[in-house]
Amino acid sequence: MVANGTSKRVLKAGVWAPIPAFMDDNEELDVATFRAHVVRLAKAGMAPVVNGSMGEAHHLTAEERTTLIREARAALDEAGLTDTVIIAGTGGNSTRATIQLSKLAAEAGADIAIVIPPGYYSGALAAPALIQFFKDVSSASPLPVMIYNYPGAAGGIDMDSDTVQAIADACPNVCGIKLTCGAVGKLTRITAHTAVAGFADAAPRQSAAAPQFITLGGFADFLLPSIVGGRAHGAIMGLGNIFPHALAHLFELSHRIATADAPSKTDLLKAQQLQDLASEADQSFARAGIAGTKWFLHKHKGYPSKRVRRPLLDFDDSRADSLENARGVKAFLEIENALAKQ
Repeated sequence: MVANGTSKRVLKAGVWAPIPAFMDDNEELDVATFRAHVVRLAKAGMAPVVNGSMGEAHHLTAEERTTLIREARAALDEAGLTDTVIIAGTGGNSTRATIQLSKLAAEAGADIAIVIPPGYYSGALAAPALIQFFKDVSSASPLPVMIYNYPGAAGGIDMDSDTVQAIADACPNVCGIKLTCGAVGKLTRITAHTAVAGFADAAPRQSAAAPQFITLGGFADFLLPSIVGGRAHGAIMGLGNIFPHALAHLFELSHRIATADAPSKTDLLKAQQLQDLASEADQSFARAGIAGTKWFLHKHKGYPSKRVRRPLLDFDDSRADSLENARGVKAFLEIENALAKQ
């Protein structure tokens, strides 16, 4: 992928935040807030996923999805962040719809498509159907395709490691997976198959924009162990919207520990301390959901609105105290604010 005719963007190990679709009180997109948020996070080392689950993608029209991708790319380029990779959610309710959304995402400036299996007929989608789905989508997509395994948003579809490995072997335009199932053993089995030199030789990736198969966690609560113990390449985390500096720092420490010839005990201790707080904060924000994330940004960052699109309900202020005063949230926010000032 080429930015402004000069800079090549390449998918590699890192951390991403699924960006909320900010809205005004009439549920119209607040593009200005969206753009500012994307740039603020990217400057902290937290790249954007546009039109993901946190972004209420299935509540958006195809035109709204395209608008957000285009605005994210424009905002990043205008800020000089031309190397920042945009991952865009392109999951639809059929193979045909997913391919079309992937083509629109490419035209709008996305670099990678992340695709969740269509879950309406989940009972009919056994492993052979899922493998065929990703074969069809990845072969027709102009973008490299990342698998999105999130049973809670796909009618309960939870791909096992054998299925994922079969897709990785058969689909050279599939560039990785995000595991929001939270299964560390599955993650480890996938990386044991794909994060080795033999896999790259036997099944090279198709796109220079995504030269390796990367495995990402879907939560902040196991970032350190998944990288150091499971050979993961990072994570896509809703918590990154709230603590971008702290989680980017945790990733940097974890990656350094995992790749150093002689890992530093000091780095490990720092990473463990950050991971402890991240795990607590992640639990608090998982309970608060999309609405809680928007509410927190509204209160603590001055974002104009906390509105979510119906049928989701806005965050109830009566829950604010339990979120703001959770031990992990308070302590991690202190670290975030300190790092942001550096």
